[in-house]
Amino acid sequence: MDKQQVFTDSKVLSKNKNTGFAASQIYYSTYRVSKLTSHLGLHPNDYSSQLGLWKLLGKRKRLLAYLFSNNMDMYIRVLKKLGIRGLKRQ
Repeated sequence: MDKQQVFTDSKVLSKNKNTGFAASQIYYSTYRVSKLTSHLGLHPNDYSSQLGLWKLLGKRKRLLAYLFSNNMDMYIRVLKKLGIRGLKRQ
């Protein structure tokens, strides 16, 4: 069972797939991160893709921080469903 199926089966995404929802944006950016990571495995010297990956990871981090501050329950559910690490809190 892939991540997309697990995530869409849960009640995190609504039936209309609201792409403006922070959890949806985190899901789609995680999907793009996995695609870029596999691309960089085949093309390690593709520096423009590396730059795009870093920017995408920064955006996902900001979205996770927003979700953490506004809806802790949803934040925890998203982390568990996607299997990604949480934010570092000091």
